[in-house]
Amino acid sequence: MSLRDKLLDCKQAWARAGRLLTGEPDPGRRERLPPGQRRVDSWPVLDLGVQPHVPTHAWRLAIDGAVAMPLELDWAAFMALPQVEHVSDVHCVTQWSRYNNRWQGVRTSVLLAMARPLPEARHAILHAHDGYTTNVALEHFAADDCLLAHSHDGAPLSREHGGPVRVVIPRLYFWKSPKWIKRIELSAVDQPGFWEVRGYHNVGDPWLEQRYG
Repeated sequence: MSLRDKLLDCKQAWARAGRLLTGEPDPGRRERLPPGQRRVDSWPVLDLGVQPHVPTHAWRLAIDGAVAMPLELDWAAFMALPQVEHVSDVHCVTQWSRYNNRWQGVRTSVLLAMARPLPEARHAILHAHDGYTTNVALEHFAADDCLLAHSHDGAPLSREHGGPVRVVIPRLYFWKSPKWIKRIELSAVDQPGFWEVRGYHNVGDPWLEQRYG
């Protein structure tokens, strides 16, 4: 059995067993640290055993599906868009949380304004270069604290952490923020992604302990 298959078996077993669930959700977000989480200062590396090498000169971002203006941006076009810096916490479903991550990138709302979602668009289906996908409600993806980040704490994102560009959706567990993003597909129909079809929750709110579905 490959390392990837062992990882999948392990995490699917966690989902079946409800591992790490405390049963004490914090719907009012009274605490900064969501239930069942522990704070770390390091930044653990989690992936599916593949870390694709995508040089910036070859990187492209497609935004398509239920949009009026499908887009394909290269690196120069992406970097020419309004750039922001945003500080947020990261909460991983494997129980660790990392505070005060300083991201630099482009707000998702800027990209959506360019692509002009159609009235029926309700979901963002996010596709990565390693074949990973995840689904996010469009209202979550369009929030002001969400961005496509190319830098972290003042340095370009490393390959292991999703460089050249990854998604950052701070309000959800971090499996909803895919590394190595290449395509944003807007859809009227929900399309559960890689972990969602393997027992993980369809939404993934850390304060509601939505680890598993």
